[in-house]
Amino acid sequence: MNKEYRDPTPWASGLTVSVLVALLSAAAVYSFGDALARVHPLLSIAVNLIAAGGAAPTAWRWRWAPVTRWVVAGIAAGVLLAWFALFVGLVFG
Repeated sequence: MNKEYRDPTPWASGLTVSVLVALLSAAAVYSFGDALARVHPLLSIAVNLIAAGGAAPTAWRWRWAPVTRWVVAGIAAGVLLAWFALFVGLVFG
């Protein structure tokens, strides 16, 4: 048998890291986006899209690294959550 050994996936600690990073990144993106929206809503949209577009290639390369994949997943979830909150605040606020 020539089977390669792979360590088991640390789901509990990985998901914990992802949730904590998602909360921190959501708070940061929402706060920054809200502050920029008070200046001008289009400024907030432009800066958020430019920042996400600039970070996306690096995050895409790190998505399979053993530890950073959990951090990347948390950042992606946090950014999407913050964008949703900003959109809801823009529409209903």
